[in-house]
Amino acid sequence: MRVSHTLGNVSAVFDDPNLVSCAGLAPVVALAQRCGLTDLVADKLTLPAKGGVNAHLKVSALVAGMVAGADSIDDMDVLRHGGMSRLFGGVRAPSTLGTFLRTFSFGHVRQLDSVAATLLGELARRTPLLAGADQVAYVDVDDTVKATYGYAKQGAGFGYSGVKGLNALIATVSTPLSAPVICATRLRKGSTNSARGAARLVADALKAAKAAGAAGPDGTGLLLLRADSAFYSYDVIAAARRAMVRFSITARMNPAVTAAITGISGDDWTPIRYPNAVWDDTEQRMISDAEIAEIDYTAFTSRRKVDHIEGRLIVRRVKRLNATTIKPKPTSATTKATKATKATKAKDSAPEQQELFSLYRYHAVFSDSPLILTQAEKTHRGHAIIEQVHADLKHGPLAHLPSGSFQANSAWLVMAAIAFNLTRATGCLASAFHARATTGTIRAQPINVPARLAHSARTLRLHLPTNWPWEPAWTHMFDATQGPPATA
Repeated sequence: MRVSHTLGNVSAVFDDPNLVSCAGLAPVVALAQRCGLTDLVADKLTLPAKGGVNAHLKVSALVAGMVAGADSIDDMDVLRHGGMSRLFGGVRAPSTLGTFLRTFSFGHVRQLDSVAATLLGELARRTPLLAGADQVAYVDVDDTVKATYGYAKQGAGFGYSGVKGLNALIATVSTPLSAPVICATRLRKGSTNSARGAARLVADALKAAKAAGAAGPDGTGLLLLRADSAFYSYDVIAAARRAMVRFSITARMNPAVTAAITGISGDDWTPIRYPNAVWDDTEQRMISDAEIAEIDYTAFTSRRKVDHIEGRLIVRRVKRLNATTIKPKPTSATTKATKATKATKAKDSAPEQQELFSLYRYHAVFSDSPLILTQAEKTHRGHAIIEQVHADLKHGPLAHLPSGSFQANSAWLVMAAIAFNLTRATGCLASAFHARATTGTIRAQPINVPARLAHSARTLRLHLPTNWPWEPAWTHMFDATQGPPATA
């Protein structure tokens, strides 16, 4: 490709008030309006008059800016270029939106959480956002650390990752037929423990997922909570059981779990081969072959008897290939030490158990899933899908936590989740491809398309580029949200 003119013989000027760079934002905002976003904010959010007036317009503006690609308060100026004021009403300046965010308290953020959960249910009813949720649905919970810089961020600190930042706890809901959407969020200080406040978030997430159609209207479908070992606690699992939801949570390798694993007979292990190799963090390698087994297990037996939880351990084991399991060639300096080690092992009352954990690395999952062993193990591995949501957010509105105020950043996170779900729902209306594409792809293809505005017979008409590759997708989502355009 090369320019089609002589270099230097071209000029540019920003002088057209009828152009917009993100015409796809029109069907997104229309979908939000049809689902009642502005009404929900007006009904639920009770901000103080100073800075919080017209909250329904300001929340909508912030969400629309995020959908268009804004990842900071200053970026909200993307809503004020060209003909945007003719295409949308209620647009506010970035300084006004920054002041608005700083009026939030913790209680106001919780009110915004309620708005996000209710909106998710409306989106699921009006679009194929969670196809098949009445049969099978998964709620995944995990946290991520968003790095921050400088000293002005309230709550920033060093957590388990060693990165200074703030901790975002996120829950998603998905189905085998649909990509995940966010059903609950909570921003926490950077030094917090992963499981802090997780039980409350799990309860909120399961309630929101059910309101969006998960498990069906009569609750007969399968709704499964999935999480890693950081959330292996009585409070989290008890929250799932109170909601009458199944769980599949990675178990910590404590003495009770280790003892249960040693009780698995050698004949009970079933070899499996992954169609696609799976990355093993501990071994730092891809694995394709493993063995799985299951055994009945009662967790939290150190608590009172009524708190004991019965289920099963689904165990996967992989042969170790690291240096500690490879026997070095004997030398004169190590001969005596080797003989002493062998003598000690000979006196061991259970040498087979010692060899069991030296030759294999074990990964145990505590679950009450009704699925058979192979299906239950495969389903739990699907929990990794939440990492894609983390990456999607960090390449979008969560690229920054823009304010020094902790509660302002908390509100920003909730609005980022609303923008994520709106983008995903719009993708479902656009095409089958965009229904599972990342929000960055949806934003680049059917949303951020330029258009020229024109009035004809009191009708606003969008003139878009010819031969736009994603014209069918754009037309589908436009027709689904605003109806077919008037004939020329």
